[in-house]
Amino acid sequence: MPTTTPQTVDYVVVGTGSAGAVVANRLSSDPRNEVLVLEAGAKDTDKFIHIPAAFSKLFGGAADWDYSTEAQPELGGRRVFYPRGKTLGGSSSMNAMMWVRGFAADYDEWADHAGDDWSFDSLVEYFRRIEKVAGATENDEGTTGPLHVSHQRSPRPLTRAFLEAAAECGHPVERANLPEPKGFSQTMVNQHKGARFSTADAYLRPALKRKNLHLLTEATATRVLFEGTRAVGVEYTREGRTHTVRARREVVLCGGAVNTPQLLMLSGVGHRDDLAGHGIHTVAHNPQVGRNLLDHLLAPMGWDVEKGSLTDAESLLQLADYLLRRRGMLTSNVGEAYGFIRSRTDLRLPDLELIFAPAAFYNEGLGEPYPHHAVTMGPILLKPESSGSITLRSADPTAKPVIDPRYLSDPDGVDRAAMMAGLRATVEIAQAPSLRGRLGVVSQPRTASRVPDDDTLAEVLNRHSHTLYHPVGTCRMGHDSDSVVTPALAVRGVSGLRVADASVMPTIVRGHTHAPSVLIGEKAADLILASR
Repeated sequence: MPTTTPQTVDYVVVGTGSAGAVVANRLSSDPRNEVLVLEAGAKDTDKFIHIPAAFSKLFGGAADWDYSTEAQPELGGRRVFYPRGKTLGGSSSMNAMMWVRGFAADYDEWADHAGDDWSFDSLVEYFRRIEKVAGATENDEGTTGPLHVSHQRSPRPLTRAFLEAAAECGHPVERANLPEPKGFSQTMVNQHKGARFSTADAYLRPALKRKNLHLLTEATATRVLFEGTRAVGVEYTREGRTHTVRARREVVLCGGAVNTPQLLMLSGVGHRDDLAGHGIHTVAHNPQVGRNLLDHLLAPMGWDVEKGSLTDAESLLQLADYLLRRRGMLTSNVGEAYGFIRSRTDLRLPDLELIFAPAAFYNEGLGEPYPHHAVTMGPILLKPESSGSITLRSADPTAKPVIDPRYLSDPDGVDRAAMMAGLRATVEIAQAPSLRGRLGVVSQPRTASRVPDDDTLAEVLNRHSHTLYHPVGTCRMGHDSDSVVTPALAVRGVSGLRVADASVMPTIVRGHTHAPSVLIGEKAADLILASR
């Protein structure tokens, strides 16, 4: 990587997360392109980034934007903690490393909005380009990519018991990432030899050897610069000073579903009335910027167990096993298994995911550790009817945006009913023979019972549910004039500006959003390079 920072480049990329690191790599692979990448966070040197089981220790720290939502009326008026990665690799450096593609039908839904180039058949080749699957044979998909996708090295026996219990309840147990999953799987993870393997590891770090790629860390983009309606650069702050960099060709925003719409609005792209309320000059009236916020809500329930959880992960024995062999409890991604179910028999495809963690993942790992062995499991709402928004708190770029997912707010109560059905399905699996004898009392929420009733399940949903860290949709793509970006990911109403991150998803996938976000980075780079 060059040691001097140019004032003019071909492309300015804002953000180094699941998509941004990909875009930076692919654009700089053409030596004709000079690329500058801005990352608001520091380098990914924190040891907890690289130890898989330690990811929640990053929450609220320097590597986290440390957001929270507005009070959520349907969740008892609670504000929900909303972590987002602020370091090289973005949220891929602080997530649970779950590599879950989603359903082929999810991408076909994108195609309904943005054309056949976004259908599963058109996109599946990107997964083969992305994935380097440990132990894959030449007949398996995805063996050549830069991003390591591996089986877990040391899954807990309790995870096997969960999968056996699911099978006893009639759910198939199958390999992960089929085009239309039918049941439950052990999680595939973004790890290499037992350590996290983020997009910074896979894409950014190798590309930094190129002379045409420049990286600035601790550089916070404050607005996109326009001449008329053409984006010509980015203003950013670093070390207490304001700087600018110009883009000969394009500016590419990869800040994610929270920071990208915030930056667009700070730059004058959004609903003119909202912008005027903050004293921001409107460059382009694009009223859907920040709308259509979709997210996966998780309602985790916990049971005490006698032994076998990750409670002892920080013991000297486990630390030695990790440091010497890259095995043991510290290699766990915590969310070791999951499965897809329907909340209603009339649904063609699942609307819920059930997740299992052989750990007391209570209060998202914040605060004092739970002092007893425990497991956590519960439903995730995959296709919410409810949607929310990201709006500006003020014109100050350092002010945190207003995040309002409006969980469970759909007027017909479909989302709440689905989650209650998912909680009941969780209890059914907990009472199957392979788990029943292992589980003690319900400890989240604290009860004296092994079998929670509906009042307890409602308490789980109202008092303990939280984001699964999958916000999408706030700069949705589409053919329609109301979409924020075109199918080519160009921002409507301006030129020279694209978005490449989870915010462009018009609908949310049935799965986890890291995999499709990496795919979006690959697709965006191809679209940009094709227009050069």
